Amino acid sequence: MSKALEAEKRSGFKRSDMRVLRESGRVPAVVYGKKENGLPVHVDAKDLLRHVQRGGADIFSLKIEGGGTSQVMIKDVQRINGRIVHADFLQIDKNTSVRATIAIDYQGEAKGTKEGGIFQIQATELDIEALPDDLPSTLEIDISNLEIGDKLIASDIKLSDKVKLLSSEEEVIASVVVPQVLEEPEAEASEEAEVAPELVGEEEEKSE
Repeated sequence: MSKALEAEKRSGFKRSDMRVLRESGRVPAVVYGKKENGLPVHVDAKDLLRHVQRGGADIFSLKIEGGGTSQVMIKDVQRINGRIVHADFLQIDKNTSVRATIAIDYQGEAKGTKEGGIFQIQATELDIEALPDDLPSTLEIDISNLEIGDKLIASDIKLSDKVKLLSSEEEVIASVVVPQVLEEPEAEASEEAEVAPELVGEEEEKSE
């Protein structure tokens, strides 16, 4: 079992207070849930980053100073130039469904790409809802049978009966398309060359 992420309560809310926290390796955050409704805290930046990098529905223990330990998931993070500057945590009740944004894991190589097609990804994640213990870490889908002209929509991803898709079922998430071929400029130039002499001849007849 991983070590709990420790959070200290936050009392300063000015920009200068936030800057001091960040310069000391801390990230301002807020805890939401039934037990804590908007509790300001701050956590270690490196420890937080480890959980952010796990992605998906990473549920872990958050030990709040003077408030016990709660199971939480990351609701949102704010970044500036790639650096995490703020985070929101959502307390989890294992008996209550939660909404989460989960990454799509495209597996295999599309058959159509071997025939000259281009595999395009339109969506990298989808919104779902489930009990905490039923949340998948990723949404896997096999693309190996996709041919040129084929597309995948959100409902093509097979979900457990315990997981509800919140994104539109008809949302296009990936496709295999034909490469666009640009018209050759030489062909246009040759056509202009054929027409030009006729136009010159007409102008000479008019002048006579």
